[in-house]
Amino acid sequence: MGKRRQRRCPLTQDRDLSSPAETPDSRATSRHRIVERLRGYFFAGVLVTGPILLTLYLTWVFIDAIDGAVRWILPDRYNPATYLHVPGFGLVIGIIALTLIGAATANYVGRIFLLISDRILARMPVVRGIYGAMKQIFETVLAKQSNTFREVVLVEFPRKGMWTIAFVTSRTEGEVSDLTGPDAVSVYVPTTPNPTSGYLVFVPRSEVVPLSMTVEEAIKMVISTGIVTPPDRRPAEVELTPMSGRR
Repeated sequence: MGKRRQRRCPLTQDRDLSSPAETPDSRATSRHRIVERLRGYFFAGVLVTGPILLTLYLTWVFIDAIDGAVRWILPDRYNPATYLHVPGFGLVIGIIALTLIGAATANYVGRIFLLISDRILARMPVVRGIYGAMKQIFETVLAKQSNTFREVVLVEFPRKGMWTIAFVTSRTEGEVSDLTGPDAVSVYVPTTPNPTSGYLVFVPRSEVVPLSMTVEEAIKMVISTGIVTPPDRRPAEVELTPMSGRR
């Protein structure tokens, strides 16, 4: 009798032909891909939840600080926090108080009181310097007629050929204008990633390049060290013009 031929299962035969045996290198590669994918998911979660949680935390800290300040002003019998903790009650009281103060200074009696207060503070040796600087900053930033930080430009700073984002704050006046020329402008050059510190430079108007981005977009770009770049809203013919040709 002839030898019986051993028959193999069709499923096993197909699996052997289509799926080669796994090697240690392939298993290591598969684990590496899984780890990379999980790490990508983790950073995506941080990117999504980080700004939200940080915003909520800073908002809560600000509201809690205002509530704590108002708690010392209101008597206990009129303070709802004595009976029930109401988050944001101090912020509401602060907004109402500032609105009432602003309305009071708009009439004749309020202006007289404000004038007397200014004169008293202006005669104090140490306080007058701080008060004068703070008053000028607030009037410059909050005045309706002010165009402070309303124009984003490029300037060559700190040397020729090196460009940086800056903000035009005002036209130069007084002694600086006499020495630099009538067309010079005051330019604030922020630092990265903290735009609250920077440099004040005086540049001729012809040497600044206006940008189409908004102030908010420019600040985001400075804080993100250039990672967050706003879109280019210029016309197509302007985009093709070199910077040297526009100056």
